[in-house]
Amino acid sequence: MTFAFRDTSSHALTPYGWDDVWEAEFAPYAAQGLVPGRVVRVDRDQCDLVTPAGPVRADTALVMPPDPMKVVCTGDWAAVDAAGDPLFVRALLPRRTAFVRSTSSKRSEGQVLAANTDYAVVCVSLAADLDLGRLERFVSLAWESGARPVVVLTKADTVADTAFLRADAEAAAPGVDVLVVSSATGEGLDALTAVIGDGTSVLLGQSGAGKSTLTNALVGHDVQEVQATRDADGKGRHTTTTRDLRVLPGGGSVVDTPGLRGVGLWDAQQGVGQVFAEIEEMAADCRFQDCAHETEPGCAVRAALDDGRLTHRRLDSYRKLLRENAWIASRTDQRLRAEMRREWKLRSAAGREMYERKRGGGGGHRRTV
Repeated sequence: MTFAFRDTSSHALTPYGWDDVWEAEFAPYAAQGLVPGRVVRVDRDQCDLVTPAGPVRADTALVMPPDPMKVVCTGDWAAVDAAGDPLFVRALLPRRTAFVRSTSSKRSEGQVLAANTDYAVVCVSLAADLDLGRLERFVSLAWESGARPVVVLTKADTVADTAFLRADAEAAAPGVDVLVVSSATGEGLDALTAVIGDGTSVLLGQSGAGKSTLTNALVGHDVQEVQATRDADGKGRHTTTTRDLRVLPGGGSVVDTPGLRGVGLWDAQQGVGQVFAEIEEMAADCRFQDCAHETEPGCAVRAALDDGRLTHRRLDSYRKLLRENAWIASRTDQRLRAEMRREWKLRSAAGREMYERKRGGGGGHRRTV
């Protein structure tokens, strides 16, 4: 099959996040006769993309390296053949952000779940007990991705009073917007849309967290199959099996992801530090720089435990995530990871600067990475 691309502007991709920075980075590929496209779904060795002329399917064989961190992922921007049978993805543009998890607690490889997202929306169901440790883990990875974390407490219609649950979530994710939402009643949807409507978001969480239902509510019609959760624990089966990027009617786009049973840290030291910023600030006042916060004299962290400013649960969670992250870091190429982080930071900053220029120079709200 030969796909004839119409002579249309790349601005047709604006609803998917295309901007002047992407346009400039794509210029060398445009000179080669290639066209830009955003990956909206990956299916083994093929992917679906949206291009200036519409949706296409392309083969990814030419850009699939052995490194799992560099394989084509939903959210990537790609250079695609203008015609051919089949079409091929010829190159990927460097990512601004990437949400990465460890593939297994016993392995050191990272897996990119979504690329070039502006918001990492951590969905937590109120139909089950609120697991603050898991929330801290997700938000740590969200901060590390370079995207702005947002916590959404879903299924608010199943709880009579959400105020104390929201307060607990805010304490576990300081500096992060925590929104209470019900896809069934519409509660909180306007507030969520106002936060994420100017960029690309990825929805993250366990099975049964309500991600697919929330996607349907945001899009305005059913685009994802929804299955019932178990009454006993609020968990559900994996309704979503792929990561699909969809445009929202009010602006922005969203990537729904399969439910995650396990989310291992992958080089998330900075993210962990941001989630537990108050502990790191306390530690700066310890008498000894290498204080382990156990039996050392003059320990500011233990003093905070004694006077109730810090809970044992939160300190235990902090220590657990630091240990896990140190183990992963010891088994991976730290130089390569550091270079990758620097590249993401530079590109994310360039994208934010362009976005603020388009808005007329208004103050930014995203984290500086």
